[in-house]
Amino acid sequence: MKLIVGLGNPGKSYEQTRHNVGFMTLDSFANQENVEFRLEPKLKGMLASVSIDGHKALLLKPMTFMNLSGESVKAVVQYYKISLEDILIISDDLDSHTGRVRLRASGSAGGHNGHKNIILHLGTEEYKRVKIGIDRSPVIPVIDWVLQKFSKEEQIQIDEAISTASKAIKEFILGVPFNKTSSLYSSK
Repeated sequence: MKLIVGLGNPGKSYEQTRHNVGFMTLDSFANQENVEFRLEPKLKGMLASVSIDGHKALLLKPMTFMNLSGESVKAVVQYYKISLEDILIISDDLDSHTGRVRLRASGSAGGHNGHKNIILHLGTEEYKRVKIGIDRSPVIPVIDWVLQKFSKEEQIQIDEAISTASKAIKEFILGVPFNKTSSLYSSK
């Protein structure tokens, strides 16, 4: 079984903000696959199950807030006995232009607090990622920038990125080799 994790913050005030692009992607993918999330308090997250051509996956939105995302990821990994190679994390990326999609087989947290906490709880950087660019403001502090909503122009780019990321998620669930998926869906 695969585990697809979208990173974000729970609550109305965080909806549609830059930092929640992981949640936005999973919501879009779940809608496309006609599945619904349910709260799993013991696993500290919202979970949905999906099956595509007999390939099963769990979709997880941690409800721990970004900085503690690893708590939920670890709980789900242990409960469902999911292998590291079967984990895909979707997150925002401050260091890429808005809407740029980058697939990575592993890597450091790169200053992202959600990834820092996941690495801490899993004890490794060896998990796959889809990173969606949200850019960085030259004048607005990072903490304020990531909690802002996208402009209308940016939202168009983000919607395209979410569509691309959703295609990559489907390929991952179907077991397509990650390097092939990365070459198809990473922005040039």
